[in-house]
Amino acid sequence: MQKFYSNGKLLITGEYVVLDGAKSLAVPTKFGQDLIVNKIKESTLLWESYDELENTWFEAEFRLPDLRIVNETFNSDNDKKQESIAKTLQKILQEAKVLNPKFLISDEGFRVKTNLSFPRNWGLGTSSTLINNIANWAKVDAFELLSTSFGGSGYDIACAQNDSPIMYRLYDKKPIIEIIDFQPKFSDQLYFVHLNVKQNSRSGINKYREFERNNGDIINDISTITNEIVLCNNLSEFERLLKKHEQIISKVIQNKPIQELIFKDYFGQTKSLGAWGGDFILATGNDDTPKYFKEKGFETVVPYKEMIK
Repeated sequence: MQKFYSNGKLLITGEYVVLDGAKSLAVPTKFGQDLIVNKIKESTLLWESYDELENTWFEAEFRLPDLRIVNETFNSDNDKKQESIAKTLQKILQEAKVLNPKFLISDEGFRVKTNLSFPRNWGLGTSSTLINNIANWAKVDAFELLSTSFGGSGYDIACAQNDSPIMYRLYDKKPIIEIIDFQPKFSDQLYFVHLNVKQNSRSGINKYREFERNNGDIINDISTITNEIVLCNNLSEFERLLKKHEQIISKVIQNKPIQELIFKDYFGQTKSLGAWGGDFILATGNDDTPKYFKEKGFETVVPYKEMIK
């Protein structure tokens, strides 16, 4: 048996512009996904994926060695998603074989089981943890595998591989990762609130790419904010930096900050994370914060220390 584990992720600063080289703050979460591989006698790849409640949400069988899809089932109200999940997994596995031609070459087959420790709609990295786990199994570079399969900045892969907060940026399309000591003194006043929407990161990236702009000043400004946030030890200053960050990204993607749209009467400061419009936001606040958001219909409010490693 082989077992691999990858951390989930949250991008605190640098959403969108991390793609163009902005220095960003990313944090691995206490939640993640594992991948367990057992050999079987049949020349086939049997795949089972389980959610945080240990319910099967996806199953597939692939013929070896060509990875042809034999059958699949997917727990969804939308039957059209069945094919896309298996084909996406097939593509990742095929790209892993390109990077390592010896991968999945065996007289035997494999039974693979993946287990999430967070709900799939949370957006903590169902795909990135999978890619990193497959890369480890295939003994290939996870950043290369991401590039040839899903695409993206790679900060999520860096979080999957590290157990501490990181400063992340792309230089000449290569990841630069700096492990940092980011432990805000006011972390007990920080919360992550789920917006009840699963955001598609690739769609967010594509939308961002549609905007024409001169990014030089924006990248410098966001990089400066990232540096200041990492060193910040004062909540009011932290809130000022979050608000400034929101205003900059708002202009870049031509979308109003979440606080203006939904939480105008909130007593703290909120900030969108990752692709705007879904997944989690970061909120500063106090013991009344969970009550405020739950009264507005947002039931998932996770204290910082319960989310971040």
